Amino acid sequence: MATTQPPPNNICCFSYLQSLSQTPHRLRKRMLATWTPDQELNQIRLRSGADMKRKLKWYDLVALGVGGMLGVGVFVTTGPVARKTSGPAVFMSYIIAGLSALLSSLCYTEFSIELPVAGGSFSYLRITFGEFVGYFAGANILMEYVLSNAAVARSFTVYLSSTFGAIDHPNSSWLVEVGGLAKGYNKLDFAAVALVLLLTLCLCYSTKESSMLNLVMTVFHVIFFGLIIISGFCYGSTENLIHPGGLAPFGVRGVLDGAAIVYFSYIGYDSVSTMAEEIKNPSKSLPIGIVGSVLIVSVLYCLMVLSLCLMIPYNEISDAAFASAFQKMPGWKWMSTMVGAGASLGIVASLLVAMLGQARYLCVIGRARLVPVWLAKVHPSTGTPMNATLFLGICTAAIALFTDLDIVLEMISIGTLLVFYLVANALIYRRYVVNVDDGTKHHPLLTLLFLLIFSSTSVGFSLSWKLNVQCWGVSLIGGVLISITIFFHYMVPCISRPTDQWSVPFMPWPAAASIFLNVFLMTTLNKKAFLRFGIWACVVTLFYVLYGVHSTYRAEELETNDVEGNRPTSSA
Repeated sequence: MATTQPPPNNICCFSYLQSLSQTPHRLRKRMLATWTPDQELNQIRLRSGADMKRKLKWYDLVALGVGGMLGVGVFVTTGPVARKTSGPAVFMSYIIAGLSALLSSLCYTEFSIELPVAGGSFSYLRITFGEFVGYFAGANILMEYVLSNAAVARSFTVYLSSTFGAIDHPNSSWLVEVGGLAKGYNKLDFAAVALVLLLTLCLCYSTKESSMLNLVMTVFHVIFFGLIIISGFCYGSTENLIHPGGLAPFGVRGVLDGAAIVYFSYIGYDSVSTMAEEIKNPSKSLPIGIVGSVLIVSVLYCLMVLSLCLMIPYNEISDAAFASAFQKMPGWKWMSTMVGAGASLGIVASLLVAMLGQARYLCVIGRARLVPVWLAKVHPSTGTPMNATLFLGICTAAIALFTDLDIVLEMISIGTLLVFYLVANALIYRRYVVNVDDGTKHHPLLTLLFLLIFSSTSVGFSLSWKLNVQCWGVSLIGGVLISITIFFHYMVPCISRPTDQWSVPFMPWPAAASIFLNVFLMTTLNKKAFLRFGIWACVVTLFYVLYGVHSTYRAEELETNDVEGNRPTSSA
């Protein structure tokens, strides 16, 4: 009599329930599991099926970095910060924010040269602190990418509509209002959807052609910035810098608080590190691309906001800072339309780079088996992560269609700051614990203790500043921070780096400064940002426990069995 076989669905369900019962054991084995750079570059990368095509050069990277940062941020954040927070000294706020971005970019650069793969911070943290930290950082930065890209795509519609007549009708837009939907979700933005889908198709076709498109847009955008700068310096007045209230009417605190707000105009340079697999000469091109783009953007931002403060007094600057400034200058109202056009072009370039980076993050997370492996596939003819690009493009377009997200302005990127903070910690850990030549590890206790104490003291300083503690108290905590770093610098030796590889100089000071600045900036965020982060952290942790850890555990078992099965057996 034939036996009845259980249906496949029951087998899968039983297998999954059996896996769940082993969750504690698998978590212990997988959460802190690390890989070597050689495994990431060779063994893990092969899971994509095909290699990404190495076509990019250093100038492509500079253009991608500049294009990714020269977006909507400077047009929207500058006005409120100048009027309410920093005054004419807003250019100093941009200098401080640029310094913070530069320090973080240095950490990214060293990692990207040592590990030239498309995973960016996900890969850097996975080889340093283990699978869960890498996954958690990757999930957070993906969330920031998708949500902020949707918000930026919707802002494209606003700026584009302003270019075609919003001077007379400032509240006009091209949104389609639909009854029956909740407020905030009832205005459909088809222009934003069309833009996202068009850029998605471009990115699926070719990375090189997409970078050339970005290069052209970035060149025009830089020229546009130059026109604003020249106009302000030629037709502005230095009297507006000191009247009324002086250069810094809100004091040093206003300058630093302003830096925390305008910092987010710099986010975007991390996308350059995700292009590492598509660069012809990573060791030389990556430092130029990442650091060079941050320096160029810093100079442009500072000159641009300085020209704004030369044109009109800070207390007359509106939220639409540059457009309103030109409207108040006799004979320059036509320039307001140019501001809308220039901002639209900047948004397209910024969105292109961000979507380029987000697909590569997801592709490498798929290689690690933390999400379905089909997202890791690279198309053999185009050399692009097509599945990841299409999936994230559709998600971004769907959110941009319905949801009025002001993520860039109101729900500032706590996930991105967290990732920058973790990368700086990881760089110090690898410098003082891991020997990259042979993979051996020194005792990590002192290094981990330093990172814990330094981070805790940074939180104390930041909260003291936010709560307006007296100057002597803030100065005392600042002195403790410096003393801790000096003690660590002289007591714990830095492991030597390969002489043929670029590395961050004067360690651990640049990475420690990056840790401090990222903590300081995180404490300026509102409660909504921390609430959103808490909810998302629970969701991604639950996904890891229910799916990710089991998927990676099975993948490791299969690869181990394959290796053992291919070993030659000795004859009797």
